[in-house]
Amino acid sequence: MIKKGLSDFFNQNPNLKYLFFGGKGGVGKTVLAGITALYLSEKGKRVLLVSTNPVHSLSGLLNEDVFGREKKVSQTNLFALEIDTKDVILKKKNEIKEKIEWFLRFADITGQKTEDFIESATMNPAFEESAMFEKMVDLMFEDKYEIYVFDTAPTANARRLLGMSKVYTLWVEKMLASRKEAEELRKKLTFTKKEEKDPLLTYLLSFKERIERVHQLLTNPSLTAFFFVTLPEALPIAVIRRFIGWFKDFGIPVGGVIVNRVIDKKQVKEDAPEFVLNRITMQERYLNEINSSFENVLGILPEMANEIRGVDKLKEAMTYLFSH
Repeated sequence: MIKKGLSDFFNQNPNLKYLFFGGKGGVGKTVLAGITALYLSEKGKRVLLVSTNPVHSLSGLLNEDVFGREKKVSQTNLFALEIDTKDVILKKKNEIKEKIEWFLRFADITGQKTEDFIESATMNPAFEESAMFEKMVDLMFEDKYEIYVFDTAPTANARRLLGMSKVYTLWVEKMLASRKEAEELRKKLTFTKKEEKDPLLTYLLSFKERIERVHQLLTNPSLTAFFFVTLPEALPIAVIRRFIGWFKDFGIPVGGVIVNRVIDKKQVKEDAPEFVLNRITMQERYLNEINSSFENVLGILPEMANEIRGVDKLKEAMTYLFSH
């Protein structure tokens, strides 16, 4: 099933800098992101493991509090961070409020109408994703680490998160066209030929440059790879089959598929409980489906005897995942 393992993949793509792990909820995205980040840090890379999932489990995985601040994980060279979603959203709301108030001063609009604009801009369903996207971009542009490993929310959220670059691009282009049209109209209606500063246009051009830059990073296959994590079960497979196509359509490079919690049948005797034997039969059926559906299966992590928590357990799992 595995034509090229994860270690081979990283050896053949030595310049990868932005790694994303996604999939259906509950398949082990955080565990796989943690194992991979630890592996790369032990290879001598300066690595930041980041959780963008509002329902964090990174501190629980590492047995250390990494909420809201970058912290070096004990007894490793790995750095980790759980993004404080509430703090990010609050800061983003304040930033939006300041910008809108600043913009509306040029339109001579104040008072309740200003508040209406602010509420409209910050209460839309995509606001949380846009705020988290902006925080992710900030981390990427700070460029303090050689590799960033992002543990994302379930795939539907990750889709919206990473798709924001394209959404923003479309929005900014429309805004720029509208602004230029308004400027042309102003010139026709005024007698003065004096050029006036347009702070809104300046801001939009700056924002456009930022989005184009991150879009280039996210769609560069030598820098970025998205890994889908699945279990050998019907629903997680269906989820990644649907979303792999979407990610390709958006130009986000797909690194490959990793299968988690596969029972090692070599460890199971013939007189094992019927429940276990049935699970093995079921998993074999879905492993065949995974093999025929996805050409780039990069790793299989077996069902471990104990829960994977803490650095020692991550290292133990690492020997399985990167041994191929």
